[in-house]
Amino acid sequence: MKHNNIRILLAFLSIYIVWGTTFLAISYGLVGFPPFILAGLRFLVAGIILMSWLYFKGERATNIKSWKQNTVSGILILTIGVGSVTWAEQYISSTEAAIIIASEPFWFILLDKKNRQHYKSNKLAIGGLIIGFLGLLLFFKDSLSITTEADTTQNSLRVLSFVVLLGSALIWVLGSLYSKKDTGASLFMNVAQQLIVGGIAAIIIASIRGEWQDLHWANIPIQAWMGLIYLIIFGSVIAYLAFIWLLSVKPAALVSTHTFVNPIVAVIAGVIIANEHITLGQTWALVVIIIGVIITNIVQYKLSKRTQVKLRKTRRSIIRLGQPYANLSQFNT
Repeated sequence: MKHNNIRILLAFLSIYIVWGTTFLAISYGLVGFPPFILAGLRFLVAGIILMSWLYFKGERATNIKSWKQNTVSGILILTIGVGSVTWAEQYISSTEAAIIIASEPFWFILLDKKNRQHYKSNKLAIGGLIIGFLGLLLFFKDSLSITTEADTTQNSLRVLSFVVLLGSALIWVLGSLYSKKDTGASLFMNVAQQLIVGGIAAIIIASIRGEWQDLHWANIPIQAWMGLIYLIIFGSVIAYLAFIWLLSVKPAALVSTHTFVNPIVAVIAGVIIANEHITLGQTWALVVIIIGVIITNIVQYKLSKRTQVKLRKTRRSIIRLGQPYANLSQFNT
């Protein structure tokens, strides 16, 4: 039990810290690699590593149905979803990208038809959505005011990057909802196939965009290689596997807490390690978005009876503290 608790702790640290720092790792990788080459190498190498591990375990990728479904999921989630984030970080900071991607849980609620009625009937979920979108509006109001007077092209690309990131969050959610369909393969095989397909698709896009002509292997700095290696080993293998394993041993609602921890980690890493600047308005926007995400996610938790009793006792104690003379007045009468 002790060893299992340690594994659970390490797994949560992986999805909290590693996924939170991948935004910064992308910015380092972009120093030497064009965006879709960086994304393609990241996914393809990670997928080959996982597929090789599964092969030695005796699992074979012969299920045509799983390849078809994972092709759709891999392109939506990885090639378009994460690939768009990689492209956008050419023009905005990793902290700004992380703040926008923090809105993903809201898109889940809006697009998840299966559970939409449940959320619509819950005041907390609706309140969380409103708060979250107010946070996004606050973020855009502050971020779009940061412009470069001498470079209108850079300003336009910066605005376009924000729009692309919002779209990538939507597409990530669509891909995630689609990936819930049964493929007939194991979870690890699904991930490996998604990574391989997502990587190949990203490399094809890189070829169409002419990114290989801009890549000079001899001039790639060490920080770009370190960023790519970090994204492959930690971001796409270790954290991904930790996420899938946690889903099998812990409630999904608890595992989903990474959605409001990752942006905090990303902002801290960007400010401390890369000296990225975050304005006071962007900071408040992040706080408002995270509050909205937390409130929205509360509806997914089912508290045990013991916890509910404790909460009722705590509530009564707080009420008594606020009315210290209530019992005395009853005694005097």
